Amino acid sequence: MSRRPLKHSETRAGWLFSLPWIIGFLALFVWPLVASIWWSLCRFDMISPPRWVGLNNYVRLANDVTQQQGFGQALTNTMYYSLLSVPLSVVIGILLAVLLSARLRGQAIYRTLVFLPSVIPVVAASILWLWLLNPESGMINYLLSWIGIPPQNWLNQARSAFSLETVEVLQNYTAGNPLKLFGSKDALILMTLWGVGNFVVIYLAAISDIPQSLYEAAEMDGASPCRKLLHVTLPMLSPVIFFNLVMGLIRSVQTFTSIYVLSEGTGAPGGSLNLISLELFLSAFSSLEMGYASAMALLLFIGLMLATILLFRTSRYWVHYRMVA
Repeated sequence: MSRRPLKHSETRAGWLFSLPWIIGFLALFVWPLVASIWWSLCRFDMISPPRWVGLNNYVRLANDVTQQQGFGQALTNTMYYSLLSVPLSVVIGILLAVLLSARLRGQAIYRTLVFLPSVIPVVAASILWLWLLNPESGMINYLLSWIGIPPQNWLNQARSAFSLETVEVLQNYTAGNPLKLFGSKDALILMTLWGVGNFVVIYLAAISDIPQSLYEAAEMDGASPCRKLLHVTLPMLSPVIFFNLVMGLIRSVQTFTSIYVLSEGTGAPGGSLNLISLELFLSAFSSLEMGYASAMALLLFIGLMLATILLFRTSRYWVHYRMVA
């Protein structure tokens, strides 16, 4: 069956309908990307014209990484935050979705309570967590005291729970010193996990789409609930898990408002909350080093692109797509 050739008026109408998207793409993506690449090779303070400096900004970024200052410290903090918050969000989201998919009384209420933190504005949630994590009167320390854990410094401590210093802290605790284990980055991760409701909703929709015949076949083979979770639920959820991994990785690198509120825009204490997004913002709009910030943004873009490509390459080994007849 041959296709009817488009008339000139139809082609023009198609371009006119596409024009708003094309203008937005050129103005909001292509032009900023090209300008950022150019500025990354210049010294630019947004007042005087850009002055060519070649690769000096990238050399400075490399020195910051080796000396663990500025961008180097922000990169380490971002990697710590992303490598912990993203997998934990996926695991907790799946567990909550499996529990909330069970048919019991009050199911709608439980689902609402889990999703509710996701609709609270970030600034309001950050101020709420400043109160919850207060070392002296915060509710989190009060709840930890129920299980025998002493009050933590949280936002007043730069050291994190998963660091080389943790071994020394545990040794001091066995010697009778107070256990000050969790720091500001751990507090940020805890705050992120509190808002995992968005992922839970996606997992719930995917679980409801799993054919019931698969569970019935597993029961006939004598599979336990854990076996059904491992061999039916998780493989069928793997495309959704993959999607949430990619989106969670991007969201973790773009986290800004919460760390700005928690640290009052300084990255304190000791620069432990100085993630790449905050370092980029301070370099561009506080220090007026737009060239240095553009180089940082370009490296961030390349890093995210490589991480996403790596996830796509590995997905072929663990993501299972259901064949539709």
